[in-house]
Amino acid sequence: MYVLAPLFYWLNFYKARAFPIFSSSLFAASGKKYNISEIITSDFTLDLSAYEKEGSLYLSAIFAITYGVGFASLTATIVHVLLFHGREIWEQSRASFKQKTDIHTRLMMKYKQVPDWWFWLILIVNIAATMFACQYYNYQLQLPWWGVLLACSIAIFFTLPIGIITAITNQAPGLNIITEYIIGYLYPGYPVANMCFKVYGYISMSQAITFLQDFKLGHYMKIPPRTMFMAQVVGTLIAGFVYLGTAWWLMETIPDICETTSSSSQWTCPGDTVFYDASVIWGLIGPRRIFGNLGTYEAINWFFLGGAIAPVLVWLAHKAWPNQEWIGLINMPVLIGGIGSLPPATAVNFTTWIIVGFLSGFVVYRYRPELWRRYNYVLSGALDAGLAFMGVLMYLCLELEGVGLDWWGNRLDGCPLATCPTTKGVVIEGCPVLT
Repeated sequence: MYVLAPLFYWLNFYKARAFPIFSSSLFAASGKKYNISEIITSDFTLDLSAYEKEGSLYLSAIFAITYGVGFASLTATIVHVLLFHGREIWEQSRASFKQKTDIHTRLMMKYKQVPDWWFWLILIVNIAATMFACQYYNYQLQLPWWGVLLACSIAIFFTLPIGIITAITNQAPGLNIITEYIIGYLYPGYPVANMCFKVYGYISMSQAITFLQDFKLGHYMKIPPRTMFMAQVVGTLIAGFVYLGTAWWLMETIPDICETTSSSSQWTCPGDTVFYDASVIWGLIGPRRIFGNLGTYEAINWFFLGGAIAPVLVWLAHKAWPNQEWIGLINMPVLIGGIGSLPPATAVNFTTWIIVGFLSGFVVYRYRPELWRRYNYVLSGALDAGLAFMGVLMYLCLELEGVGLDWWGNRLDGCPLATCPTTKGVVIEGCPVLT
């Protein structure tokens, strides 16, 4: 990204210099933010004549490259799993049918197993309920019943390869882009349908992998499978109501929430902003008018091919030099997809991750391995929990009292061009005009 983005920007590909180098906003060719309200109808569909009048939609350099990297990460995941783990998957599948067990499985046999029909019941009931909701509330949700089945099929297909990558690297490539791409081509002009399809396709797969992670933890800790199953189901139900209630309360009680133009609001909702922008790109306008033959960014599709080729090169190198064990450790899906969270994540997030990862995974692991074995994963959990608790404490102790944290670390970097265009003659409020 530190190579591609500057080249993309300074060579002015797709008028990149008319926009900020890093932004999740959507732009018109003039450099101003795209007026979405002009091209959307009252029933949340695309007004094609208004779109043709408004003109093509443009992305910032990093936002466009991030989508390309997402394309590459997906194909790299499939090819990597087939090349490096295809035989292992086949052998493990055959062994599972022959009832071969390890010590952990034999120890777990003293507990009652979860019947298959429990899983089938939950699957069928939830799919049926989702299809009913999409049909009954089709005016609001826009997604037809076949979209639910297609989304679930995508989730089922990708659970195995992405699960393998997650098990090996603890990094899970997302399905958000490919699900948006598919439904955007099949059902363009419907942004709400695009969001629903992405949730049913991507989040279902993500939840399945999380479910498997917890079952694996319970397997090693010898927690009864039925107890683990019920904990998962009850926890999911409680979390669903808590999340919905919390979101509703925040929207009703916090003024200017998610308003990025407000200088007083700390609730800018960067993740939700990207989610909304994606619904416009892939759902309202559709990939054909942005990444297809009618769009500006058609060349970004070559990232699909690049992602497929990258693991092949590593695999060939590993076969050519089998004694070099480090070659086999190169995981292209992780290397390519590592920046998939840009945006809403920023370079500050990645810098923090790199520093902590280097200190823990290299310095402590190499020079104090006994400390690493004992405390590394405990520290990881503590950092996650500490961040969550601090967020709650800051809200209860500071935000509710109207106390803000105004210091240099919370201010902009001071560079006037960081959020401004660098093309001559582009006039944006608050930005210097280059001549």
